[in-house]
Amino acid sequence: MNHSLYNPFKSFDFRNDKCFLSGDAASPLAIRVLPDWLLNMANLTGDEQIKLLDESIRSYKSLVVPASAEIYTEAILPLEQKIEAAFEQGYRGISALPELELFQWIGKLMYSFLYIEMQGAIRLKQLSGDGMNMSQGLMHKFGNLHLMLQSIFTKVEFEEFTPWSIVVVPLENVETGFSFRDEINTLIFSLKFRDFGIVACLQDNGTNKRYHQQLLDFIKDKPLSDQQFEELAARFFYSAYLFNRLPEYNIIEADGVAYIDPMPLRGMQNKPIFDEWQHKTYGQVLENFWKPYELTLFEIIKDPKAPLSFFEQPLLPDAG
Repeated sequence: MNHSLYNPFKSFDFRNDKCFLSGDAASPLAIRVLPDWLLNMANLTGDEQIKLLDESIRSYKSLVVPASAEIYTEAILPLEQKIEAAFEQGYRGISALPELELFQWIGKLMYSFLYIEMQGAIRLKQLSGDGMNMSQGLMHKFGNLHLMLQSIFTKVEFEEFTPWSIVVVPLENVETGFSFRDEINTLIFSLKFRDFGIVACLQDNGTNKRYHQQLLDFIKDKPLSDQQFEELAARFFYSAYLFNRLPEYNIIEADGVAYIDPMPLRGMQNKPIFDEWQHKTYGQVLENFWKPYELTLFEIIKDPKAPLSFFEQPLLPDAG
């Protein structure tokens, strides 16, 4: 397959008569956002419900996006089969996957949700047909993610960098039930299942992983309790919110390959790449992640200078 890169945010076209990845308009298939293999493996019926940003309630199996038959058969399906095989093996399989394939699968999942959210917003006239009431920053960020996801079916070279932070950790409970979280505006995602957990920031050029590197080094290869995994995810979700740069890229297409080169994140700005960490705000994020354990914000920040942690060494970022 040889495709020129497609940008749906130029025409703001999120209809069901074009492939959501390539823009091809040749009678696309409707493919499920949460694939059948994942629903089956997680013992889900597909009737489980999710609430979208437009307040509508949809079942998992009703969430579909349009995909070119050629791209589905030759690119998406082989990727799904690799991820399915890795999920079957648990942490051993997931940790052995190339990060690019994890990025492609997680990114495809998140972009599929975004595609459906865009359709809903346009339908309710919360967005105009040209996207004029969406921030230019978000359009730019989403467009970059979509551009990079085209590596699923065409040749894309990341020039000595990775646009993501991906962390895969083992879990103590080898029978952890399937669950996931995502935050579209910051393009962050977490998932836990069986004996593994994944946290992924999709548009940060690796900065969130470096921001938490001290903790990641400390927990390396140590199976995490459920509370510890949720704490780890909460830290990444909060730092993704604090990340105050909009990554920019130079893109050159030559001989059927798209070469993507990052611009320096620091740019002309003197301020740090992350806004100041505030323990109280972090505590509010953590309270949400720890809801199953009924820990209140008061308990979490009882000591305002040292929020509650399930890690032997909390290794929290310095607070402002």
